[in-house]
Amino acid sequence: MIIEDMMIRNVHTLTPESTLAQAIEKMAELKIRHLPILDSSQKVIGILTDRDIKEFSPSPFQPADSRELFDTKVKDIMTTPVITGHPLDFVEEIALLFMEEQIGCLPIVSDGKLIGMVTETDLLHTLIQLTGAKQPGSQIEVKVPDRAGMLFEVAGIIRKNHSNIHSVLVYPDKKDENYKILVFRVQTMNPMSVIDDLREEGHDVLWPQLPNHPL
Repeated sequence: MIIEDMMIRNVHTLTPESTLAQAIEKMAELKIRHLPILDSSQKVIGILTDRDIKEFSPSPFQPADSRELFDTKVKDIMTTPVITGHPLDFVEEIALLFMEEQIGCLPIVSDGKLIGMVTETDLLHTLIQLTGAKQPGSQIEVKVPDRAGMLFEVAGIIRKNHSNIHSVLVYPDKKDENYKILVFRVQTMNPMSVIDDLREEGHDVLWPQLPNHPL
């Protein structure tokens, strides 16, 4: 999946001349935590987060004259430079960027202009969709040798049981680099016939475990 397919398109923004008070009001009204800052040409020149606001906002215990801090311009407290993404970036690449750069949002830019934004919540929602976690069904985990054709072979056994596959994840076996773990989300509430067939074909089913195959 590319970012263009899951990004927020209606992005709320501020200008560099907006005030801290305006930023606080907009975040509270819209219940958002990130605001891109755009110049007159719609170029992203900064980002303002709820963390920035909390660090800069005056304490309610400060003297009344400190309230003038609310008139501070956004350009004086926004975070720069801004890390941005492109609408044709892949979701997994953006997720890695979030982790490496420790960011909570990513403005999406095309031809120098803001066209969307992605947040941590958006990425989590997309992961749930891609894994089929919200769809009724069962999860089956199978340990297989790390060689060509194993995914096709296991999926074929599931297909013979007339079970629809919602999603497939593949990750390395931490205990043995010569094996991989295949995680299937299948459209059946009773996967036992699939598990029986997988084991009859010599496959190591890690989950779910039958009573006579304890963890």
